[in-house]
Amino acid sequence: MLIQTIKEFLLSTGFAHMDLRSGIMILVSLIFLYLAIKKGFEPLLLVPIAFGMLLSNLPISGIFSPQEGETVYGLLWYFYQGDHLGIFPPIIFMGVGAMTDFGPLIANPKALLLGAAAQFGIFTTFIGAILLGFTAQEASAIGIIGGADGPTAIFIATKLAPHLLGAIAVSAYSYMALVPVIQPPIMMALTTKKERMIRMAQLRVVSKTEKILFPIIVTIVVVLILPPAAPLIGMLMLGNLFKESGVTARLHDTASNALVNIVTIFLGISVGASAQGPTFLVPETLKVLLLGVIAFAIGTAAGVLLGKLMNVLSGGKINPLIGGAGVSAVPMASRVAQVVGAREDPQNFLLMHAMGPNVAGVIGSAVCAGVFISMFSGY
Repeated sequence: MLIQTIKEFLLSTGFAHMDLRSGIMILVSLIFLYLAIKKGFEPLLLVPIAFGMLLSNLPISGIFSPQEGETVYGLLWYFYQGDHLGIFPPIIFMGVGAMTDFGPLIANPKALLLGAAAQFGIFTTFIGAILLGFTAQEASAIGIIGGADGPTAIFIATKLAPHLLGAIAVSAYSYMALVPVIQPPIMMALTTKKERMIRMAQLRVVSKTEKILFPIIVTIVVVLILPPAAPLIGMLMLGNLFKESGVTARLHDTASNALVNIVTIFLGISVGASAQGPTFLVPETLKVLLLGVIAFAIGTAAGVLLGKLMNVLSGGKINPLIGGAGVSAVPMASRVAQVVGAREDPQNFLLMHAMGPNVAGVIGSAVCAGVFISMFSGY
């Protein structure tokens, strides 16, 4: 009797139900936690994603999917509905807008070109996904990963390819967190030491009126052209208006701190929880992960290459490194441009110059999402 009881207990533990794919995902989650905690790779993103991945891959916990024979979903599944219903991404965008200074972009409108160039990875990966057998809707959602914009990737996936939401979300947020690992080798390979040492002229001072008008004008123009982009662009610009208007300090503080932090926790842990080994480690998902990193690499390279061209046309006044910040991982990509430039010249301050393309990339990825949704949502 005692032996039978012990046997039944052992069979009821997660150890007895562990499989290879769940074990692999647990190992991946531990690697992510190491990178976040030990190496400092975007811990605000990577810690909740990795821990959500860890929790959902511990067998028979039921914290995400129902256990066998049950119909009740776990806690993290309900968090995941904020991703699935497209609620969390616009809220994140509002927080990003509240934390972002569009002054560098307003002071140097040419930065829009660098932000646009970095979206090249989106469209090349779209074509690559089509060639690999994905539908136009699926390829659109996969391609957005190239913009290094997790919220936008989640938003478009909910509209065009909800069955790929988990794979796309994990891919986009993982690559966002790994910006300091992926981007520097590409930037170093495509630039010379002389180019990396270029010091750019100080940006002009942007008036308060310009900063207030910018989010209003961008919202009107973009949403009239691309109505599907309204949730992302609208919330991004609303958050920025909270910041720049000077009359909504409490709203700005909430949007840029408590609210965005709460939603980041829910979004991160639920995105990680969606990466369950038995359903995640399949050929289709692995293709998404591969296409995602290719998209991100192409976007970074395209921004740097256009930066090199603009440097030549300007007579050597533009540091090509800022082109790599054209992907919309704000402010991670800008910090990478600063770090890579500072390796050659510690007194070279590129951060504010890189913020122009960086915030242009945020707008650009949302615009690309609007284009894809407009073109393919009726299919």
